[in-house]
Amino acid sequence: MKLKKNILCSISLIAAGFAIAETTPPPAKVLLITGGCCHDYDAQKDIIKNGLEKRLNIEVTQIHSSDKSTKPPLPNHGNPDYAVGYDLIIHDECAADISDPEVIQGIINPHQNGIPGINLHCAMHSYRFGNFKKPVVPEAVNAAWFNYLGLQSFSHGPNEPISIRFSNANHPANAGLEDWNTDKEELYHVVQIMPKTTVLAHGTQKVRSKGDTEKVEEHPIVWTHEYGPKNVRIWSTSLGHFNETVADGRYLDMITNGVVWTLNRDDLRKKQP
Repeated sequence: MKLKKNILCSISLIAAGFAIAETTPPPAKVLLITGGCCHDYDAQKDIIKNGLEKRLNIEVTQIHSSDKSTKPPLPNHGNPDYAVGYDLIIHDECAADISDPEVIQGIINPHQNGIPGINLHCAMHSYRFGNFKKPVVPEAVNAAWFNYLGLQSFSHGPNEPISIRFSNANHPANAGLEDWNTDKEELYHVVQIMPKTTVLAHGTQKVRSKGDTEKVEEHPIVWTHEYGPKNVRIWSTSLGHFNETVADGRYLDMITNGVVWTLNRDDLRKKQP
């Protein structure tokens, strides 16, 4: 009799295990690309990976180069299959002088074909050429990266605090986020906003001129974009120069919301202690 009960208990546990396995979705596969000029990517790549994996049921794979030039030799450049097997690509590279249209298009192709994207900080100042200091014509060859991002920028302000104000409270990517002020950071200046872009937050920064007069600069700092004929979801923030910002829980929560929104999968969130 006792043996029979043990067998029944074992069967019940196995059945429960199968039930959990069937109802628990597999982790999303995320590719994080880091490297290039002007930032501590050696540290930031792990801050972002660990911060997102702590908050979400995802597996983050890294493509990284410790090269500090404006032409980092990232292995995805020239590799048409670099995004195969991934659900989401996070661009956090700083590659301002990679200007070959064929290479740039190869980086964009997976997004045109349906893979969502997230773009952080210096990704906005990458893959640019021609007269990118003026508003590009969307049909121009040098507009490809800006068309993907949904916004064009080429410069930033001084290393001073930024006040972040969320302006679209009803957007799901802003859920649970509150206005906050950074320590020293870079406010990216926006040249133009592309069609099908929704601004989620603005950043303001006090700037002193040569005459010691003070003015306030304001620019979009977080936005979403529906890219290409498939309206692929793209989420971006120009914030994230210093390690202190990248490691801030509010910054990581913001990117977490971006991941959830781009993948349209709120079930990825982990319950936090």
